[in-house]
Amino acid sequence: MFTIGDFARHGRVSVRMLRHYDATGLMLPAHVDPASGYRYYTAAQLARLNRIIALKDLGFTLQEVRDIVDEKVGTEEMRGMLRLRRAELETAVAAAGARLVQVEARLRAIESEGHMPTNDVVIKSIPTVRVAELTATAASFAPEDIGPVIGPLYDELSRRLGSAGITPTGPGVAYYEDAPEGDGRISVHAAVQVSAPLQDGAFRILDLPSLDHAATIVHRGSMDTVLPTAQALDRWIDANGYRSNGYPREVALECPENRDDWVTELQAPVSPA
Repeated sequence: MFTIGDFARHGRVSVRMLRHYDATGLMLPAHVDPASGYRYYTAAQLARLNRIIALKDLGFTLQEVRDIVDEKVGTEEMRGMLRLRRAELETAVAAAGARLVQVEARLRAIESEGHMPTNDVVIKSIPTVRVAELTATAASFAPEDIGPVIGPLYDELSRRLGSAGITPTGPGVAYYEDAPEGDGRISVHAAVQVSAPLQDGAFRILDLPSLDHAATIVHRGSMDTVLPTAQALDRWIDANGYRSNGYPREVALECPENRDDWVTELQAPVSPA
């Protein structure tokens, strides 16, 4: 027989781990000295220990390992467990690959700019939100064309909501689409979160669809100066293995009187490239 120390060396595990396996019933010693409490193992038990180690390396839990080595799991169930584990590992590999792309992109940014980027981009899921909105058309998506359109839209929306006795329940959400007439024109939607029935009238109330994946960045300052932030978001999307699926939404988080103190989150719908 082997002492617990010798058996641990042969099995390439720690004594502490063997004691844990004993306590959980996964790997019981062949003999325990009643006087000293010393544990002893046989050479034949190395086969069970090797199987335990191999199954643990596959990522199975100790309970799953115990069921397998005690032959409580049939062939079909084992096949299913292995397929599930394969799917879990494939998901983990894909997630690790995405993080690696982000690390490399951050490293390139530091090497090219000489400092850490100050605008961090985060991928989020955006839930469905109910909004009241007014819509108009801008000549282009440039800030100098959007600003003169969206400002009056919000002023008029606020007036009409007040007349209807509807109080906003959340921040403003501006979003954009290519206008039906083309020529680079943009449909501008000035919206604000509300809790009211769906309707079309003096304004439209609708449910703005959720976004499964949105690349988000926070812009601080007037929306007249949003272009560098938007461009930083575009560069991040391109460098991190994503594809843009439309114009970013603009969620007004803070809108004090001084526009230089505005805080706005840009939410760009994306999908893996």
